[in-house]
Amino acid sequence: MTHRLVIAAVQANPTVGAIAHNEALARERLAEARAAGADIALFSELFLNGYPPEDLALKPAFWAAGKAAVARLALETRDGPAALIGVIWPGKDAASRPRNALAFLADGEIKGLAFKCDLPNYGVFDEKRVFEPGDRPEVFEWKGVKIGAPICEDIWKPGVCGDLKARGAEILLVPNGSPYRRTADHERMDVAKARVAETGLPLVYVNEVGGQDELVFDGGSFALSAKGEVVMRLPMFEEALALSTWEKGEAGWTCVEAPMSVWPTGPEEIYRAMVMGLRDYVRKSSFQGVLLGLSGGVDSAISAIVAADALGAENVRCFMLPSKYTSRESLEDAEACARRIGCRLDEISIAPAVDAFAQMLTPHFENKAPDLTEENIQARARGLSLMALSNKLGLMLLTTGNKSEMAVGYATLYGDMCGGYNVLKDLYKTDVYAVCEWRNANDPYGVAVDPIPQRILTKAPSAELRPDQKDQDSLPEYAELDAILHGLVEEEATLDEIVARGYAPATVERIQRLLYNSEYKRRQAAPGVKLGARAFGRDRRYPIVNGFRDQVTKA
Repeated sequence: MTHRLVIAAVQANPTVGAIAHNEALARERLAEARAAGADIALFSELFLNGYPPEDLALKPAFWAAGKAAVARLALETRDGPAALIGVIWPGKDAASRPRNALAFLADGEIKGLAFKCDLPNYGVFDEKRVFEPGDRPEVFEWKGVKIGAPICEDIWKPGVCGDLKARGAEILLVPNGSPYRRTADHERMDVAKARVAETGLPLVYVNEVGGQDELVFDGGSFALSAKGEVVMRLPMFEEALALSTWEKGEAGWTCVEAPMSVWPTGPEEIYRAMVMGLRDYVRKSSFQGVLLGLSGGVDSAISAIVAADALGAENVRCFMLPSKYTSRESLEDAEACARRIGCRLDEISIAPAVDAFAQMLTPHFENKAPDLTEENIQARARGLSLMALSNKLGLMLLTTGNKSEMAVGYATLYGDMCGGYNVLKDLYKTDVYAVCEWRNANDPYGVAVDPIPQRILTKAPSAELRPDQKDQDSLPEYAELDAILHGLVEEEATLDEIVARGYAPATVERIQRLLYNSEYKRRQAAPGVKLGARAFGRDRRYPIVNGFRDQVTKA
């Protein structure tokens, strides 16, 4: 029995469905762990198939490909190190759903399998839809050490880890696919510390890193001593392979050496999530770059710099599409922003298209006065133009509406909502400004210093679809709007609770009405990075046709 164990935490970026790629990546990381002298390598949840697989998990051919890959990968362990790696495994019989499994590979063989017992079925998770739960957790023995292997959600409640302790586990190695949200790192740490307190066992937590559709996996892997002390931290939003060295004494296993990274917080953490989400969505979808409409406003400005940080300024094309209502300031601000970022900017006037639509449609408008219809025509002329450029240039179009706008429908369907991805989709307008201020003061990717002209941050937001238009002509001040929306969306607070915070009943009722009435738009919106606890999409699934309205009952 060994009294020294070197564990390689493999914080890597697999791709859902790309089993050959993930297998090759695992082989590379195993070779690195071998060269570094690791005894065992711990990979993240469902590493070989990618996480989350959603309904891909229901395809038998997908299980078979993963099973074959793990058998080939087992051969890589003949000369060490052993490995714990996630893979989808067939069910108990032909009528059963597959299982979320962790394969123990050692001595060139698949030595054992653990199956996830507690399947999450909330928020963005639908695992009960596609997987069969495991009956009980598994303990693996390697070099005389008994290793407990709970899988992600298995540590979020008491029970599984206690069972592992009762079966002789000496240390817990936990593979995870835990997506980013602003509070995730604190929540994970609290849960892990609770399991350590429950069992008295040290714990190594390895999390996936990378973007997958609307999810970002931030890494942030760590280890805890048997006393609940943090003894290892891996970086967030970066791939890493790190060794922690453990020695066994009378009191059990103690970490004697491990790296300790500093994790970002606040706007920096949010910004890095946005960059990673966009970068991986574009690259894993095999686009060469992106384009967007750069309006001279704050939302398109921060979207452009996120894109440049994610992909390189040379892979970002910007277009200014002015109408007769576009101000000289907006033209100047867009040009200054593109110049600071280093992106190419071209100008295409939409005035001829708007005039053509007016000529086509005015005879059929029955002499009705201009209204929102004409404003939407401008936005849709821009959307049509940008989509045409996307098709011709082979670049993915970014849409730039923030969460405040998406919540209340202050965005034109088939107009400024056109696009393949949206990095601001889960970022309220007030948070947009906070992130802009942070990025102007910091250059984390070496692309541009102070990229957003100050006038963009100080001028009143406007869609510029009619003379002297301002967002606050139609909406409350963003600080008030965002506070009300946070209550309605993130908290599911009653109207009475929100009014009690000092907001006018009529305003709160109006925002609720706009929120519910805009569900049909959000169903057709581009995907975007999940940043908070309740993003529009899989986190918050409301019916489009919805007759319920809460009411203010307290005067």
